[in-house]
Amino acid sequence: MSRIDPRPQGWEAIPLRYVCKLNPSVAFDGLDEDEDLTFLPMEKVKGGYFIPNTDKFSKYGSSYSTFEDGDIVLAKVTPCFENGNIAIARDLVAGKGFGSSELFVIRATAAERRFLFYYFQSSIFKQDGQASMTGAGGLKRVSPDVLRQHHLPCPSRDVQRRIANYLDRETARIDGLIAEKERMLALLEEKRAALISRIVTRGLDPDAPLKPSDQAWLGEIPAHWAEPRAKGLFREVDQRTETGEETLLSLRMGKGLVPHHEVSEKLLEASDVTGFKKIEPGQMVINRMRAASGLIAVATEAGLVSPDYAVFDVVDQELSIEYFLELFKTSLLQAVFKSSSKGLGTGEQGFLRLYTEAFLSLHFPYPPVDEQLTIVKFVRQQRSEMLHMENLLRHSIDLAEERRAALITEAVTGQIPLEEMTE
Repeated sequence: MSRIDPRPQGWEAIPLRYVCKLNPSVAFDGLDEDEDLTFLPMEKVKGGYFIPNTDKFSKYGSSYSTFEDGDIVLAKVTPCFENGNIAIARDLVAGKGFGSSELFVIRATAAERRFLFYYFQSSIFKQDGQASMTGAGGLKRVSPDVLRQHHLPCPSRDVQRRIANYLDRETARIDGLIAEKERMLALLEEKRAALISRIVTRGLDPDAPLKPSDQAWLGEIPAHWAEPRAKGLFREVDQRTETGEETLLSLRMGKGLVPHHEVSEKLLEASDVTGFKKIEPGQMVINRMRAASGLIAVATEAGLVSPDYAVFDVVDQELSIEYFLELFKTSLLQAVFKSSSKGLGTGEQGFLRLYTEAFLSLHFPYPPVDEQLTIVKFVRQQRSEMLHMENLLRHSIDLAEERRAALITEAVTGQIPLEEMTE
């Protein structure tokens, strides 16, 4: 149980159960089974708002949380609780809704709703909630006893309103700054992707004469570039382990080909990986099912990879494999890989694969080798500079979010004088 002492003058420490109801009942009388209601899975509840979503009333079951307009919904499971997944239910279809059982529903009774909404985001409340968590690993949950026994530092209703109004203004200002920085991040990523795509398909010389390529997806390329078929550049190899004693490698987005134990806690015995494909340093590996997402890498150490991966040797020993990795990870080539994939289903849930025959039949732009190396050097330099800018932006976002969290805690615990909260 948490108490605020000493308290600002005129503030009381009141158990939360005296000012709000936890998981109050909601009547669904008169609703038809086909009627739409607001439905909130956990991922739809974000920091301070929820993303509108609906489902049929017939889907409602006793395992769901229920709420009405004006109720506060708060994540109870880690890490959503710590991340501030909370919202005030507004503009619900039919004024009522249901959602994840991992949500607390809180209804203000003797306190200002918005004041409670902000208080549940304060470090004071979060610390109490985290200390109460039970469960294992990612299944830890906040105890409902926190909502019943935690003591709220509670000023008069008028002061609660003034604090809530102040936080509405200030958090909106900070949120606006964060949103602008996030837009800048998105634009920077778009600029980086567009720059790399242009450089690996057009080269560094903007004045170089162009010629039409034979590929509709590629358009024009520099006149001195070739566009050979992939089978003249790469050759699939399929060597299998008989012992399973080699290092198991996993292909991961943003990490490349890394030892399996670094990215997974799942332990595999040698017998589990017998028959997996061997790979040597310098060989290229493609995740057939996720080639269209850019899951392609070059091995830096010997090991084993999934038998569903494709492993390739370089036929032309002079080419720059790094140039082709940059090319293959562009959205342009990912779209080509997707259109060349075959199988059942579509999208992430389908079973489409980029088979070797399809990959080797594709034609790729091929600059002279020295130009390939120059392009790779330039791309790496540009990526490094843009990554520095991205890191600066992310750091400023982190600082703004920290300031937002501190401001909320200071305001709802009376550390900011009321005269500083005037409009």
